Amino acid sequence: MAQHRPTAQDVAKLAGASRSAVSMVMNGTADGNVAPETQERIRLAAAELDYTPHPIAAGLRRQRSEMIGLVTDEAASSPFAGRMLSGASQAASERGYLTVIADAGGPGEDTSHYIEELRRRRVDGLILATTSLRTLRAPDGLRLIPSVLANCHDEPLSLDSIMPDERRGGREATEHLISLGHRRITWIGGGEDVDARPLRIRGFQEALAAAGLPPGDVVAAGWDINDGFTAALPLFSAAREHRPDAVFCANDRVAAGALLAARTAGLSVPGDVSIMGYDDQRHLADATVPGLTTMALPHEEIGRVAADRVVDRIEGGGPSVPAGTAPQEVLLQCRLVVRGTTGPRRPAA
Repeated sequence: MAQHRPTAQDVAKLAGASRSAVSMVMNGTADGNVAPETQERIRLAAAELDYTPHPIAAGLRRQRSEMIGLVTDEAASSPFAGRMLSGASQAASERGYLTVIADAGGPGEDTSHYIEELRRRRVDGLILATTSLRTLRAPDGLRLIPSVLANCHDEPLSLDSIMPDERRGGREATEHLISLGHRRITWIGGGEDVDARPLRIRGFQEALAAAGLPPGDVVAAGWDINDGFTAALPLFSAAREHRPDAVFCANDRVAAGALLAARTAGLSVPGDVSIMGYDDQRHLADATVPGLTTMALPHEEIGRVAADRVVDRIEGGGPSVPAGTAPQEVLLQCRLVVRGTTGPRRPAA
């Protein structure tokens, strides 16, 4: 036989209090309404009976589900989505909300169906997250309940967005290479399909200009290991006076390809050439030999800040963007992670 689940009425009977007093104590509204000694008896009775309020019933009374919907474009296959989802789920849980995740299945997939389905199921707020930094047209359903964009922004800007500061990241990565004495620095890789690439390159070129150096060469390539290998091998096979001191790669996969190209060309890393990655991709950046120096994207923090922003909107009783205010782009700092692929420039023989 199933064990009887204690009810608020059971707590009231054991504590010698009214059912409404139990409700106020459990909901945190008892101060000024229920005598302190009665509150204490109710808490002791609830502990003795192992009573907790039913979350759905409590939510119905407050006209909330205490759930946040998180729609993402590529949760299953992305090496970064897990960090963002974990950050959002933890932040929401700390504030008493459950996160419900819907995976649209891939970049560019229509997310409006999932957003409408989550709204139909009465989530209190929504986060739309992309695994690569993108500009998109936000589905209309996001504007009907408190919503935030994570790792993307809409055009025209209508919702708050939480994103990495890619331009600053590109600048700080390049400043690291310059601080090691490198002067001939080449950018490698990255397709035009991701908004992060031009921002990282802009930061790269700003750092060179600030140091009084000429604009670095930009070598077009894709985002994968073979792209980095193909782009880097001709650079590393050139004579010493024409070879870059360092390469700044669009991401860690490209950097891994560049590392293989350096070995193929007979160069030591970082003795002959330094290699900088970007992303801090788990099980890659920390697994190469030597380990990749890289910029860590703040995916977990993006998730946390997005969830906190949504809960703030929910509990403030307002829309996604309060009246009289403009949507905000919140830029979070990337972190330099120094490992073994960067080192001081070796003087010419």
